[in-house]
Order: sequence, then C-alpha cells, then structure tokens
Amino acid sequence: MPVPRTAVVPVEEIFALRWAVLRTGLPRETAVYPEDARPDVFHIAAYDEAGAVKGCATFFPDLLPGEAALAYRFRGMGSAPEIRGRGFGAAALLAGLRECAARGAGLAWCNGRVAAAGFYERLGFTSVGEEFVIEPSGPHYVFVTKDLDRR
Repeated sequence: MPVPRTAVVPVEEIFALRWAVLRTGLPRETAVYPEDARPDVFHIAAYDEAGAVKGCATFFPDLLPGEAALAYRFRGMGSAPEIRGRGFGAAALLAGLRECAARGAGLAWCNGRVAAAGFYERLGFTSVGEEFVIEPSGPHYVFVTKDLDRR
C-alpha cells in the first residue's frame, strides 16, 4: 500500500475523526482542545485514495520538563477503526514530526495510551517515567523522540 497523502490542515478538517475515534460516545465539546485556538498549533490529516480523512494529529509547542530543547507536544492522534494497521496514523505522526523539525523543534512528545506503546516504540519513541491515568482515556505514558526529520 502506498504511503497515505498528508497535509497541514485547519482543525475543522480533522475534527470529525478526532471526535469519533478519541471521544467515542461523548459530547462534541469533549473533542475540542484548548490548544486548538492557538496560532502556533498545527493539525495533520492523512487521506485515503478517495480524499477522506483517515488519520489525524494535533501538534503545539510545549516544553518537556527537564529538557531545554524546543519541544512540540502532540495529542488527538488517531486513525479510523476500519483502516487501523494500514499506515494512516503513522503517516500523520511522521508528517507532523517533519513539520515540528521544520519549525525548529528538537524533540516531540505526547501522553500516549499504554495500549499504543508498541505503535510509538516502532516509530522510535521511548517511554519515560511512570504510568499515569488520564480520564476518560485510561492509563498513559509520556513518549518522547528526538528523531524528527524522517523521510
């Protein structure tokens, strides 16, 4: 399968997928992030052959405690259930990491679900610290990578 097409897009382009996948069954406003309105935030969409958004992620500058490098945090990363495992989430994440590098970041990080640890590790992320819980999503780790400019 070819690598999905990705683009930096307005939040409206990815919002329906973010809400459906990451806040399933919850009110629409639970999928609105405080960072969405910031001018330094960007959103990545990954598209299928028909042009439908199948993967997404939101990135914003946010220092990682204990690190001096400019850091971007990402959240709202997900892919449509019917295409999981076909590279749409990875394509959105990798495109976002390249954009972070282009904006001068030295690292990227997230609070990632424990269930997604294998996904992040395959993409070069390392978990740091102890497991913690974010409601309503469940157990998480902090995942970090300094390998941003991947082709």
